[in-house]
Amino acid sequence: MSTNLEAEFDAAMMQIYVRAKKEAGYSATRYLQTLHDNRGLDTARILVKAEQPSEGYSALWERGRLDLTVEALVLQPKWQPLFTEELELLECARQRLVKYSYNEKIS
Repeated sequence: MSTNLEAEFDAAMMQIYVRAKKEAGYSATRYLQTLHDNRGLDTARILVKAEQPSEGYSALWERGRLDLTVEALVLQPKWQPLFTEELELLECARQRLVKYSYNEKIS
């Protein structure tokens, strides 16, 4: 059973796709397919736990738009309740952003 917060997270994951395309000129087709196949939470788990950053992460880094990455999204306080059992995932997201010099506030 899906919670309202999970549905909102799905929408937020779709929104970063739309914004990356519109604001950064990056069309993340593999991300979109993964999102359609797995929904938001599982897509976040797949991308953040991957050993290497995704092609999309690298493309957004090159464009100076790490704010549009899944890593930045999962660290927003609103989504923390979805990841209370997955502190390792949050730490992976945090470490990746720090490694790529993301200077926004990350919790």
